[in-house]
This record gives sequence, C-alpha cells and structure tokens, in this order.
Amino acid sequence: MFLSTEAFPQAHRILGIVNATSHLMLPSEDIDAFESMDQLFSEVEGKLKSRATAKGADGVVNVRFTTNVANVQVAPKFLVVTGYGTMIQLINKKKMK
Repeated sequence: MFLSTEAFPQAHRILGIVNATSHLMLPSEDIDAFESMDQLFSEVEGKLKSRATAKGADGVVNVRFTTNVANVQVAPKFLVVTGYGTMIQLINKKKMK
C-alpha cells in the first residue's frame, strides 16, 4: 500500500475516492500548540491506507490534505486535518518478495 501526491504512470484501475479526517482538541493552556498538527497528518495517512486496503486498492494517488483550525467561542480550539485521494489497483502487478 502506498500514498502519493502525484498521478501513477503505470497501468491501473481506479477504484474510487477515499477520504479520512482526524482532529485534536487544544485545551486553553495549549491553545498555540500547532505542532500537534503533525500527529494528525500521520493519523490521516494511516486511515487512508487502511480504508483503501479494505477496498482492495494497492495505493492511493493524487492525495491532498486540508487543514482547519475550528474556533469555539471560548477555548478550546480544534485542529482538523482531512485527506483524500483516488484509490487504484495495479494491473499486471508482479509479485514482490
């Protein structure tokens, strides 16, 4: 299973679109801890791979990510990362050992 932000040049079958979202609540004392966004990207990547594998895909191409900071009237803030891409299945794939 692979993820790529580019198209895939070899023969493949498109299986559809897959998406995933992860979020994190920042309490008042950590309101500026935006480095936490890194863990959300990893979570989204894992979800994309898992969901695509369940659909029989070999990879997800043209992957895109969006980020959002959802503010609530008072604290907390929510960091939100969404990822999406096109699931593909390779045609004539060679068995790898």
